[in-house]
Amino acid sequence: MKRSLIVSILAIFCISTSVKAQTTVVSLEEVIALAIEQNYDVRVASTLSHSAQVDDKFSVGAFFPVINATGSRTWNVNNQRQILRNDSLVERNGVRTNNIAAALQANWLVFDGGRMFATRERLDQLAQQGVINVKDQMVQTISQVVLNYFNIVRQKQQLTAIRELVVLGEERVRLADRRLAVGTGAKPELLQAKVDLNAQRTAAITQETTIAQLKDQLSGLVNKRLPVVYDVADTIIIDLDISQEDVQSKTETSNYTLQSFKKGVDIASLSVRERRGETYPFISLIGAYNFSRTENEVVINNFTPLFNRNSGFNYGLTASFPIMNGFLNRRNIAQARINLDRSKLLYEQTKINIDVAIRNAYVAYENAKKVLLIEEETIGLAKENIYIALESFKRSANTFIEVRTAQQSLADAYNRLINARYVAKVAETELLRLSGQLLQEK
Repeated sequence: MKRSLIVSILAIFCISTSVKAQTTVVSLEEVIALAIEQNYDVRVASTLSHSAQVDDKFSVGAFFPVINATGSRTWNVNNQRQILRNDSLVERNGVRTNNIAAALQANWLVFDGGRMFATRERLDQLAQQGVINVKDQMVQTISQVVLNYFNIVRQKQQLTAIRELVVLGEERVRLADRRLAVGTGAKPELLQAKVDLNAQRTAAITQETTIAQLKDQLSGLVNKRLPVVYDVADTIIIDLDISQEDVQSKTETSNYTLQSFKKGVDIASLSVRERRGETYPFISLIGAYNFSRTENEVVINNFTPLFNRNSGFNYGLTASFPIMNGFLNRRNIAQARINLDRSKLLYEQTKINIDVAIRNAYVAYENAKKVLLIEEETIGLAKENIYIALESFKRSANTFIEVRTAQQSLADAYNRLINARYVAKVAETELLRLSGQLLQEK
């Protein structure tokens, strides 16, 4: 009987292998590569980073003069009436005049208290922060993909366990039916065995629904770029050699969330420099070339020229110094300092939160490894127990209650073992996420 059970269970795996041969198996690495390229959160973060880089690229323009060219041509038709000093009256209608004017003006701000240098450096820091934010979003996305992917693996393992329990349930029904036929059993035993078997069959259908939903969620993370029908790996691979010291030593330099907040402190400090620069004099060099030409068709005043043209250069230097503007500069500096203090607090808070998260994740990781070792042993004991119980039930050496208890113990052992594997993977992924190693490794 034990041999027939093993053959039935092996048949389940053979059927699963046959189905897998017809379905595209997607590896975790392939899904991660698609997520980095196609995930909307990553793409949105990339556009924000690109915007900051564009600002940084063109910030050099603050060191160049502002040059403007203007030009105009106007035609006038005027009615003129003049009374001169000798009381003579001069009057003419429809006097035509046209004017051409052009100018080239330059204004070069050569000193503003160092504000332009601080501004450019701040834009450079913003560009660097944008790149860090993209990497941080990539890490968050990879973490989501890993957890979703291995959740599917977990549910697949759970489905395999349920199918194994279905095989055991069918054997139990068969034995209960045989006992009833030979008069050594009772009908309630058979009915309960069928009820339990139907419950396992229902659980298998529910499990298939859960797997299908998780696969859709994983496909959504990569912008629906996975095949319509696909499969994932069968095992959850866990790194059992992660040390807490190694994770903590890499957090300061590899945790992108912490790096982003640190950049925020630098940016806020530069904003203070910008505001301070507003309290210094602004000195600019100015220069211009002007041209104008006026043609009058006729004139009614002997002192009015029929043709007039002017052209030439002018240049100089301007300086402005803020004396009183309603304490606006002082307010701006005070607000910038407050923002700097706030950025420092956020950085310190984030650093502490990450340290606490690492400690909690490592405790969960260590405990999960211990539980995993226990459950690996328990599953072997539970399998042996159910086989012994069924064999004894076949010989009427025990009751159906004992068989049902052994069957339930096997189901519980499977649940705990599969969950222990996933919990260990979750803790491992969280440690790698906090240390920034998810992106580095992939």
